[in-house]
Order: sequence, then C-alpha cells, then structure tokens
Amino acid sequence: MIRLEMAFSGAWDDRAAHERAESHALRRGSAVLPLWRGKTQIGPDGLAWVAPEDDALRHAGATWLYLGRHGGQARFAADISTWEPDGLDTAALAMFADPSEQHYPGAADDTRFAELRLAMTSLTPAEAALAATARAVFNWHRSHRFCAACGQESQIAMGGWERHCPACGAKHFPRTDPVVIMLVARGNKLLLGRSHGWPEGMYSALAGFVEPGETPEAAVAREVREETGITVQDIRFLGAQPWPFPNSLMLGYLAQATDDQITLDDELEDALWITREDLLAVLSGERSHPKPARKGSIAHAMIRHWLAGHV
Repeated sequence: MIRLEMAFSGAWDDRAAHERAESHALRRGSAVLPLWRGKTQIGPDGLAWVAPEDDALRHAGATWLYLGRHGGQARFAADISTWEPDGLDTAALAMFADPSEQHYPGAADDTRFAELRLAMTSLTPAEAALAATARAVFNWHRSHRFCAACGQESQIAMGGWERHCPACGAKHFPRTDPVVIMLVARGNKLLLGRSHGWPEGMYSALAGFVEPGETPEAAVAREVREETGITVQDIRFLGAQPWPFPNSLMLGYLAQATDDQITLDDELEDALWITREDLLAVLSGERSHPKPARKGSIAHAMIRHWLAGHV
C-alpha cells in the first residue's frame, strides 16, 4: 500500500483511554483547545491551546473532551459553541468552506476561530489529528443529545467519549461513517465528479457512504454505477483518512472503468473525464477548469499519486 500524504492521518502521543473515566481530575495543569461551532482556535504557530482557567472555558454550556496526552501534558478540547460573537455573519457559516474568522474577547490578539478545511494543511500531523478528533466528537454530541432507546436526554460520560442515559441506562458511543472515495481510471483518463453546492468549478473523486451489509469494494462499484452509469473492475484499496465533516472515515480506492459513457443521476451536478496531461495542467495552475480537490484531502493525495504513476 502506498503512503498518502494528507491531513488528519497522523497521531499524537497517547489517547490514554484508560484515564477517561477520571479525566476531570487531570484538568489542572492541562492544555485545552477551544472549539466554536466546528472551528478550532488557531494561532500563528498552529493550534492555540489555553490553560483550563481561561475565561473562554468558563462560558455557560462548555463541553469538555479528554484527548489524552501529548508532549508530556494532558490535552483537552472544549466546545464553547453557545457563545455568540457580535456581528456574526451567519451566511458565511453556511458556506462549504467558511472563510470568516471569529475572535473570543480577551483571547490573545493573534488567535482566531478558523475553518478546519482551510487550516488543515498548516497544522502538524499531530495537531491536525487532535483538531479533527475534537471536531468529530463534538459533532456527534450535538446530533446525539437524546437516547436512541428511550428518547430521554443523555449525559456526557467517560471524558466526553460516551453518553449515558439516566432513564434507561443505555450507553452511546461516537459513530464514524465509512465512506468510499474512488479514482476511476480508463487508460490515460480519470473520472471526476462535482456535487451540488460545491465551490464553483470544483471537481473531485467520486464518493459515497457504505451501506449496511456491504463491503467497501461493493460500495465502490455501486456508487460509481449509480452516479455515472459506469461499470468498474479491478478495485484496489489505497489508504484511509479521518474526515470530520462531519464524522466520516474516507476509504480510498482505485478502480478501472470498463466503459466511458457517463449517465448522470441526481446525486451529481456534473461529471467528466480528464486526461493526465490536462490534470497536470490543472495542478500546476496552467489551466483553471476544473478546479482540483483541496490540498490535504485524500482525493488530492490519490490524484497526485496517480499522476506520478505510483498507483
């Protein structure tokens, strides 16, 4: 298997799962990463960690998550999404990649809450993994407040890694959705698709969720056929990337198309075949259409390896 260079695929020193149950006692002297509505606090040198006594963490409704240990220090993340900044641009928050930034009053002047999609390539592998994990777990907490067994509101437990229902005793754990993302090749060409709502001109590898009772390889063939009408064979795994937008694990594959006649369904806005030469021109900036997959993504990494002849 090749080594894909992409964001969020690194690791930090120790997740320290054995400490989660008593992690509240570890807050003293720890480093805490504030998050706000999915955005991480960023500084000039990467993630902007704060002390547990920081004013932002005293905000009503802050949710804490124990990340483990890194650099000889206990690490937490805290979600302060109930804070409402003045002059908030709500339209920007709904964008595919929100370019707006927010600054918490009293925080260091050179820190801001920034969209992780835009900041991911500026972080070290460990920092990117920490930020992605925090974002994904907080996403899960926001969408799973109530017990799936009895409907009562559940409570955060085990350092933020579980939710327990006080009514029926059910325990709930963060979920990760497996998604296949595939390069579909035919000779000297790659098949790229464009989803509704993406930035203007952006195309990327086809992708879709793995359904219950389905292998990833079967999902690759089904998704390509459903979205473009094309049949594939020789499906080969390339690598995986955690993707916290909102809670996915991207499973990367290369597949060979048996034909090149595209028949679109409603899932895609467009799809096209692009030659190796034209794709090289796109990545070098010599050609402006289509716009490539974002740097740091598994799609971008797979495309570069395909162009280099590594896959």
